[in-house]
Amino acid sequence: MAQQYIITAYDFTDAQALDRRMAARPFHLEVVKKLKQSGNFLIGGAILNSEGKMVGSSVIVQFDQEKELQQWLREDPYATQQVWEKIEVKPFKVAEV
Repeated sequence: MAQQYIITAYDFTDAQALDRRMAARPFHLEVVKKLKQSGNFLIGGAILNSEGKMVGSSVIVQFDQEKELQQWLREDPYATQQVWEKIEVKPFKVAEV
């Protein structure tokens, strides 16, 4: 049975951080589409600051093996293109209501 995780990833805070995010975003969204098609991506989106600018991401995903989760986190464009600075991963269980 797949394990669910909640991921909270905070972007770098340097002056070019938002530019890197916007440059990587189309590639990140392609990865997310593939994860959704495979059933790994449940829900997610951008964390916004008080001005409404994207400063991070929060997602709920599920994987059969933790190594699949770790591979995605290493290879996602937001990781490889220095968008996410700090990534928190916690086991999660979506409520079935």
